[in-house]
This record gives sequence, structure tokens and C-alpha cells, in this order.
Amino acid sequence: MRGVHRESHLVDRIGWLRAAVLGANDGIVSTASLIVGVAAASAGRHEIVVAGVAALAAGAMSMAAGEYVSVSSQSDTEKADLDRERGELAAYPKAEAEELTAIYVARGLEPDLARRVAAQLMAKDALSAHARDELGISHATTARPIQAALTSAATFAAGASMPLATALVAPQAVLVPAVAAASLAFLALLGALGAKMGGADVLRATARVAFWGALALAVTAGLGRLFGAA
Repeated sequence: MRGVHRESHLVDRIGWLRAAVLGANDGIVSTASLIVGVAAASAGRHEIVVAGVAALAAGAMSMAAGEYVSVSSQSDTEKADLDRERGELAAYPKAEAEELTAIYVARGLEPDLARRVAAQLMAKDALSAHARDELGISHATTARPIQAALTSAATFAAGASMPLATALVAPQAVLVPAVAAASLAFLALLGALGAKMGGADVLRATARVAFWGALALAVTAGLGRLFGAA
């Protein structure tokens, strides 16, 4: 249709963007922390690389399984609510219409207009109207377990490969500071990209991920030195 203004909303990305940012962030932080901790304990490069590869593989599978299970639970809850709502619409259509009318009145519509809006929306797709306005379930935010699992696993592996690659090329004498510095740079870049794609404040997001990454690296390096000395 000519003259129609089409908009692309950032909320449409929320399902995969959350899983992607979480996976990549966890991949960088957990793998870099493990590498730094093992290296700080005076381990050789072979042991460090083996630990990093194991962290990448185990972490990617763990992220996939965890995301699938958690998002599946959300999906099951949404389906249960929709089934309950479908039954209520079949048994009490008038009461459900009044319920939808009350929601629109609470949002600022006049009662007569709210009643007409509710009637028209329910005539087209009653379940979708109640899912969106009563239950808060929409196409943009609905749970997608497989998408979340695959996104988390792939981005975890991508994030974990960054500190692992640094550990492979950095000289042994400066491996710990090199991995730490590179990982913090990767985290800052990730925070900036995630904020940009999500429409959030870039500086705040970058500082947030860099702070928690630095804290994780400091703690594991300290523990590595402690147990290495012991």
C-alpha cells in the first residue's frame, strides 16, 4: 500500500538479542577467567589451552541446555495460560468481553469506546486480543526455546574463542595480562554492540560489562596465584 509508513521496533529483537549477549558475555568472561586462573597458577601453555578448549565446549553445551530448559518453561507457562484463556472465552464470552473492556477503560478510553474496541478485536481474534492485552503475550516477546538455545551456544563459542585465541598467540611471560586486556576489550566491544542494537545507552552498557568482567578476572587470577603458590 502506497504511503504506508513501516517501522522496525527494537523490541522485535529481544528474544535473540538477550540470548546472544548473554552467551557471548558468558563465553568471554568464563573462558578468560579460567585461562587467567590456570595461567596464574604457573601452568604451561598446553594445560592452559586444554582448559580453554574444554571451557568452550562445556560452556557452549551448558548454555544451550540451560537456555532451552529455562525458555521451554516460559513457553509451557504461556501455553497453559493461553489454553486457560481459550476455555474461558468459550465458556464465558460476555464476561471476557467485559474484562477486556475494563482493561481499555483503565488505559484511558471512554467506556463506550472501550466496549466497541473490545467487541471488534474479539470478533477478529479473541484469543490474540486477550493474550496481548490481558496476559502480556505478544509475537515479539513470546518464548522460542530452540532459537534461544542455538543463539546462546553459538555466541558462547564465539565469545570463548576470543580469549582462547589470545592465549594461543600471547608470549608465555605476559599471557595473563594479555588475555585479561584482550578480554576486557572484547567485553567493552560486546557491551557497545549490544547497547547499539538494543537502543540502550552505549557508555553505560560498556562500563557495566567491563566492570563485571574485570572483577571476575581479578578474582580468578587471585585464586590461581593462591593455589599455585600452595
